[in-house]
Formats: sequence, C-alpha cells, structure tokens
Amino acid sequence: MARRPFFCLLLVLFCGKLSAGELTPAQKRLNIASFEQVWKTVRDTHWDPKLGGLDWQAVHDELRPAVEKAETMAQARKAMSDMLGRLHQTHFGIIPVDAYKEVDDKSPSGGAEGRTGIDVRVVSGQALVTSVDSGSPAAKAGVRPGWQILQIGGKDVAGPIETVGGVYKDSTLRDMMLSRAMASRLGGDVDEKVRVQFLDGAGKRVDLEISEAPPRGAPAKFGMLPLQYVWIESRRLEGNVGYIAFNMFLDPARLMPAFEDAIKSFRECDGIIIDIRGNPGGIGIMAMGMAGWFIEQQGRRLGTMLMRQTPLNFVVNPRLPTFRKPLAILVDGASASTSEIFAGGMQDLKRARIFGTRTAGAALPSFIEKLPNGDGFQCATANYISEGGKPLEGIGVTPDVETPPSRQLLLQGKDAAVESALHWIHTQ
Repeated sequence: MARRPFFCLLLVLFCGKLSAGELTPAQKRLNIASFEQVWKTVRDTHWDPKLGGLDWQAVHDELRPAVEKAETMAQARKAMSDMLGRLHQTHFGIIPVDAYKEVDDKSPSGGAEGRTGIDVRVVSGQALVTSVDSGSPAAKAGVRPGWQILQIGGKDVAGPIETVGGVYKDSTLRDMMLSRAMASRLGGDVDEKVRVQFLDGAGKRVDLEISEAPPRGAPAKFGMLPLQYVWIESRRLEGNVGYIAFNMFLDPARLMPAFEDAIKSFRECDGIIIDIRGNPGGIGIMAMGMAGWFIEQQGRRLGTMLMRQTPLNFVVNPRLPTFRKPLAILVDGASASTSEIFAGGMQDLKRARIFGTRTAGAALPSFIEKLPNGDGFQCATANYISEGGKPLEGIGVTPDVETPPSRQLLLQGKDAAVESALHWIHTQ
C-alpha cells in the first residue's frame, strides 16, 4: 500500500460508528488483512525494535481472534486499536474514512488547489477569521478579521465543528484539526468560487461568493510530499521591533537566505518576533539553522529525535554576530512538528519567550497508509525529547504567556499575541 508522508502526526484513535450492519465474508477478510498490516508495520518501522520489551508477537496472537470474530467495523477497529494501545504511546491509530475526510486537504476535484486568503481558527465553537491575506480574493470581497463563518457552500459549519471537535475532544490536535477542516471546505480549484456566509462585526449576516486564487508563496517540492507553497514576510512593527512570519519549514534554498536577510535588517531593533502560528512544520534541520542567529554558544541543542538507526541531535549552529536582544515566538494549536521543536527548544534554552496558545503536540515524523479495508493507519517513526527532557508528542509546547484570539479583539483589529509580545519586549 502507498504511504503518504506527513509534516507531523495527525491521527485519531477512533472506532467510529460507520456501519451498523453485519460484515460480509469479504469484509471480514479485509479486516484481518488490515490487522496483519498494522501489526507488521509497527514491527518493522517502530523506532525501538524491542518495543520497550513488549512481546509484540504475543499481542498479535492474543488479539487476532477478536478481529476474526468481529461482526461490525466498530468491533474490527477496536481490536486493532486495542493492539496499538499496548504500545502505551500517543498518536498511533486507526482512522475511519469518514473522519479522515473531515480534515483532508486535497482539492475537491483533484485539480490545482486554490485559496481564498482566509485563515480560520475555531474558538469556543465558532469559526473565526483570524487574518486575511492582503490582496487576496477574500480581502477584495471585504472580509475582515473577527468575522464568524456560519456556512460554506450552503452548509452550516456547526456540524463539522461538532464532529471533528468530538473526535479530538481529548487531544492536543483538536485546534489544528478543526482549522484544517475549515480550510478544506474553503479550498477548491483555482478560478472556482465558494459561497460563504459570515456574521460581520455588526452582527449582520453577509453572503459572499469568493474566488479561489493560486496559493500564496512559491512552489516547493520535498521528497514524497505533495507540492507545497512557501511564503515568508518580514517588517518592522511599532516601537522598533522586527517581525518575521513564514508558513512552513520548507524550501531552504529560498527561505533561509530570506530569514538571514530579515535578521540582519533588524540588528538595531529592540527585539524580534517570530510568528509560526499555523505553521505545520517541515524540515527539522532548518530549526537548528534559525536558532543559530540567536544563540552564540557552541554545542547547545534544541532536543533529540530518537530514531530506529541512530539518535538525531538538534544541535544549534551559531551564526555570528548573533542577535542578543529579546526574542518572542508566537505559536498556536495549529503549530506543529518543526515549529514545536523550534519553539520548545528555544524555550528550554531560555532564549525566547513564547506567546499564544498550546501547540498541536504533533512533533514526530510519520506516515499514513491505506489499509485493505479502506481505513487509514498512521504510524510514527521516531520519538522526540526536548532539551529540557520533555516529550512534545501529545503534550505540545505551553506558552509562557497565554494569548488566545477572541472575536472582540479581532474585530478591533488587535492581535493579542503580537500585542502581548510587543509589551514584553518594550519592558525588557
């Protein structure tokens, strides 16, 4: 089966109620084949070949009869989930097709995926516009931060929010998956239009048809990942503070020089803010290079990735002269993978103050593959420990200062995380 790589770990241990009817003999055979595939994949790819002393063959022999006797999909999934549960590790799981569709980010018709320019976060059950790209179709249509999205394509968003929120109710992935669910619905093929109903700042319902434009940024390809679009922006904020934001740790040949140019241009600034909210991660080694602009001591580490062959130490590569003034890093529930490694490592080294909300707790490299019965199976291939000795997986990075977004502040044109970071920098 083909494996689809992920920047970070996105899964749910969920045995959803898809089919109340009894399984056919053919379906039972596919479930058994799926059970075997899950067991063999863990055996062959887990970062610890000994699985911490777990007798994996005994687990197989104990639970295979359960999948053989399963009369429903829920029972078959439970047998596989119980097997994975014996690992006592977060983020290994079975993904029913209907649950995964809620967060799939592929274009609806398989063509080039477009963007409206709207960034969305679900806050207290409401899908809020947190930012609008300048010059985007949404900006031209008059959409503003703080507007609440009520419908997309004529369908209420309350249902998907309830479904995805319920599946991930006890997971650090909840915010990221809710955001992905909304982004998936807003996306479409370039030049298509999507109908969106908003509640504006005055509490009035506004219906708009918004065009799908090409994604922001430059196209970048890495390994087996699908084509991605990477952007970076930098500017000076009030009070002589530098600001850098980028959407992925990818395209190093272009992103790293742009990051370096921004740091050099901010030499005389009183502080720097790096905004990686919504950044799903990417190439881990880039975090080491970026950290080097702020840490001058040799041998400092952001953390260690434990892999099947050999550990990978995220050793910082100092870049002289380093920027020694205050550094603030902004994160949220959609910051994952390398974003968490960078923010968490800099926090452990006491070189940066973190603002925003807890990150996704999805730091590990993983893949997802389709099982013979049609479900998905996601499997991590490494374990990450921060320099402070803490795992990030299933926990995330907790900000030093919690600054969640709110509709009221967004409507006032205020970014709580940015303003809080600015205030801290100005008081140092």
